[in-house]
Amino acid sequence: MQADDELCLCFHISCRKVLNYIRIHQVKIPSQLADCGGAGTGCGWCRKQLEKLMILAAQRPPGAEEIEDWLACNTPDRQKYAEARERYRAAKNNGD
Repeated sequence: MQADDELCLCFHISCRKVLNYIRIHQVKIPSQLADCGGAGTGCGWCRKQLEKLMILAAQRPPGAEEIEDWLACNTPDRQKYAEARERYRAAKNNGD
């Protein structure tokens, strides 16, 4: 993923917005990210990725100049992420 790719596909919240929210609000627990435009409160698909970003950012937050490289190493490919979400939602709707 890149910084401006959507991490929360339900509410169109980008990786950059989540990382900035984590940095500015010094997020300590994943549920606090719901205050970032509702991230993680829709279908639930992004919750694990939100938690991962929070943990990684707490260990070593990326600077503005390295954010793209940092995201490329720590997040899934945008297209594969969206495809996996569709499978997740289909399974959820089918009661799997």
